Amino acid sequence: MFWNNQPHKLITVVARCIILKVMRIFSKRSKILFLIIGAIFVLSLNLFQEETKGFFYNISAPIQGIFWSAGDNIASFFGTVGNLKGLREENKQLRNFFHELLAEKASLTELKEENEVLREALQLGLQKEFKLILVDVTSKDIGQDSILINQGSQDGLSPGMPVITQQKILLGRIAEVFEKFSRVVLISSKDSSFDAKISGTAITGVARGQGGSDLKFDLVPQEKELKVDDLVVSSALGGIYPEGLLVGRVIKASRDDVSSFYQSEIAPLFDLRSTTMVFVILNLDND
Repeated sequence: MFWNNQPHKLITVVARCIILKVMRIFSKRSKILFLIIGAIFVLSLNLFQEETKGFFYNISAPIQGIFWSAGDNIASFFGTVGNLKGLREENKQLRNFFHELLAEKASLTELKEENEVLREALQLGLQKEFKLILVDVTSKDIGQDSILINQGSQDGLSPGMPVITQQKILLGRIAEVFEKFSRVVLISSKDSSFDAKISGTAITGVARGQGGSDLKFDLVPQEKELKVDDLVVSSALGGIYPEGLLVGRVIKASRDDVSSFYQSEIAPLFDLRSTTMVFVILNLDND
């Protein structure tokens, strides 16, 4: 009979079926434990005879296949981990390179802006009139009518030095100097007062800051011809500012019977919103 002739084959078939059935029932953790036990059986085959070895080889074939598959998966897992580490490092390098590009772009943009400011100043011949130093505006306090610049006493700056734009527009003068920065009081400050005149005429007066970017043009005799849109420039009288710096335009010029002078106002020409670099006049005669 089949059982008498080939009992080990029948047992092998039955055992393999049982193993596969049990493996489907067990959870993943139980399956791992079962695989370990199966591995012990496989490793112990050297202790049996050839026929018995064949029996155990047959029933352990499904287990060995799973072990091979698990080994491939583990190798794939560690390979993936290695790839992830490599990708993280590459991503870090790319991020650093991107930041370097941004910094370089910002530096190039700043240099381009500085070149444009210098070019415009050269076209006006400011370097022929004055000894200048280009500085950055680091802070703006509109409420106090003042700005901060990024150079100070270590750069040769001192209180009273005029500050202008590349278009020769008067901003104000240095009020306080520190080692690495200085505070500039604008001509619109209530603490500001200086001699001015109408460009191209003999009409003189005093420009007084009113705060909030407002200016008055005082002490202009009513017998003079003062008109709206007249251009106001600085005067050398008083020695505060050099002659001919652009101040603003007359926006109001009215007479009354109470005063002998015009009631006039000036709109400053500077625009702090777009001002990022300015010039400090180190001396007035460029000697």
